[in-house]
Amino acid sequence: MTMKQVKSYFLILLFSATIFSCSDDDTPINTDKDSGENPEDPSEVESRYIVAATPNALEGVADYLLALESLNSGEISLVGNGVEQDGTYRYYIKNNNKFFSLLYGQGNPGAVTTYQLNATGKLDMISDFQAETVQSFTNMDDEILMTKISRNSTNPFASWYRLDTKTSQLIGEGQINTQEIIDNDELAFFTWMTQVGDRVYAPFMSVKACCNDSFGTNYPDQAWIAVYSYPEMELQTIIEDDRTSFIGRYFTSGLGVVESGDIYAFSSSVATNNGEANSIKPSAITRIKAGEEVFDDSYFFNLEEASNGYYMTQQTYIGNGAFLLNMSPVATKGAYTTGKRLAIVNVYDKSLIWVEGLPAESAIKNITGQNNYVEDDIVHIGVTTEAGSYIYQIDATNAKATKGIEVQGGTITAISKLEIEN
Repeated sequence: MTMKQVKSYFLILLFSATIFSCSDDDTPINTDKDSGENPEDPSEVESRYIVAATPNALEGVADYLLALESLNSGEISLVGNGVEQDGTYRYYIKNNNKFFSLLYGQGNPGAVTTYQLNATGKLDMISDFQAETVQSFTNMDDEILMTKISRNSTNPFASWYRLDTKTSQLIGEGQINTQEIIDNDELAFFTWMTQVGDRVYAPFMSVKACCNDSFGTNYPDQAWIAVYSYPEMELQTIIEDDRTSFIGRYFTSGLGVVESGDIYAFSSSVATNNGEANSIKPSAITRIKAGEEVFDDSYFFNLEEASNGYYMTQQTYIGNGAFLLNMSPVATKGAYTTGKRLAIVNVYDKSLIWVEGLPAESAIKNITGQNNYVEDDIVHIGVTTEAGSYIYQIDATNAKATKGIEVQGGTITAISKLEIEN
């Protein structure tokens, strides 16, 4: 699904939870057909990689979730393996050693389905409830903050919901007036939300509230971050910068918090007006130092200049200042593009190194952007070409990619990992 197909207005419904109970012997209900892994000694199972893949044979079909012992080699088919999702267009997040599958309802209520691993390394569905379709969701300690965002000037409210991941139940909700947090005649639309300490940092773009111009703006060359307390979601401040366009993109995280607490903000510079690109700012990285509430004027990393004509579309934080960036030529700039060339950038020294060992950009049909898994300076990503769909391991220390397991009959959309709790 391209983001152009995604509609962002929905009927507001109350959440109604239907939590699946465990059986009498406290063994969770197992909905897995076959995870593809059958260890000889279940007592030795400690963890599994969770891979989501969409079957290639048909359009509009649901993802399957695979629980795999390793991602480094071998092959597995979607036929006869995995847990089929209920409904298409699923998005994923991990919290509290549980895997949450969120359904994008396409104008209808969505769903939040929760999985965990059982003692044999297979996925158990432990809850499933109806919910609003949201455009932003992020971890806040042991909770998931989900936000449904309006683009309607007659009802300019973003509704937020707090999900307790220990109980898979909603424990709070509220609204934000998006006309009141922006100083122009448009609406604020949150691109994503990120936990920074005990607060929520919410970058937003300015969007028209008229004219049938989907996400168009007359104010393309400004970056804003709204800062909220948590769990109250009370506005603390607005942080602004005019050196870049807005931070992040629709349904895309634009903030990365490093070990020191410094915050790095990523702008793709893809603002439009009536379908035409209208930002004069380059795709770039800016910084907010730990404990401060202003952009650092001394830091500016021009990605288009460093890459000789590419802009970033998504970012994955690896550690020690290193990020994996999805990149695409500036000539292809678009609000929903996923860059098919990858680079390792270090925000400390402003270095950029292209990743080697991947298929050519022209050969890649699909590549994961935000749903990558990082482990020991290795980033696991999904790459699909005509030849097949593989998980590649990218070593951040040398920017080398190595081909791993093949997922036959599917397009890889997300990668995560769960531990088995004793």
